[in-house]
Amino acid sequence: MHDGDIGAGWMIVMMLGMVLFWGLVVIGVVWLLREAIGRSHHGPGVDPLAILDRRLAEGQISVEEYEQRKKTLTASQQTAG
Repeated sequence: MHDGDIGAGWMIVMMLGMVLFWGLVVIGVVWLLREAIGRSHHGPGVDPLAILDRRLAEGQISVEEYEQRKKTLTASQQTAG
């Protein structure tokens, strides 16, 4: 018997478990904050054409894709409104 000594191996396992636990907590908090901030930026009242313009300016989409999506958006706005 070890007189209550659990050994260095178990201590390392417990420390790794605690690091993993706190890492997951931090990742979860960051994810929740990013989701909350993302929803506020893309909430109601945001102009889809303004988003499309920004994506083109940031280089996220090509000019061809921009023109195709703009045509789709303007066509759907004309039929809806």
